[in-house]
Amino acid sequence: MSLTSNKASASNDGFSTLTRCYLGLGSNLSNEIGTPSQHIEQAIDRLAAHADIRHVRASSLYASQPMGPQDQPDFVNAVVELDTVLTPDALLDLCQCLEQQAMRVRLRHWGERSLDVDVLLYGATLIDTPRLTVPHAGILERNFVLIPLAELNPELCLFEQRIIDIPMSHDWTGLVRLS
Repeated sequence: MSLTSNKASASNDGFSTLTRCYLGLGSNLSNEIGTPSQHIEQAIDRLAAHADIRHVRASSLYASQPMGPQDQPDFVNAVVELDTVLTPDALLDLCQCLEQQAMRVRLRHWGERSLDVDVLLYGATLIDTPRLTVPHAGILERNFVLIPLAELNPELCLFEQRIIDIPMSHDWTGLVRLS
């Protein structure tokens, strides 16, 4: 399987080896600290401010129908591209911390949430541990992931295909660009 190059260019700020990563963000619950769009924007701001992360770029926001139970609000989704020195597990820890900061409560599998942050890709690294699977499971079936990924990097390769050559990256069923 080929992905993108797993190393971003080094900078002069003490970062010798940066790994290009992509995160998926989703939210469909408001709470006292924000709306779904605000939860995503706050998470992106926190990623950009993190000492071990550089070059944060976010896709547009998209509204999507929920996967799983349909008796919940539509989601707001985005994908973030970033370079980091964090290990995969440390990046996952950061994602879970962002979810906690948005006061995420896990009510049911594929259910409503104030914020969900998934590690989609970690360079060209394949990971299959009890804690983390990269590329993210089901990535090829999720237009709310593939369309924002293609927006950020249409030449990105996944499973030896460019994102823009994967049919689901052109399937707008149930998806609306918000911004």
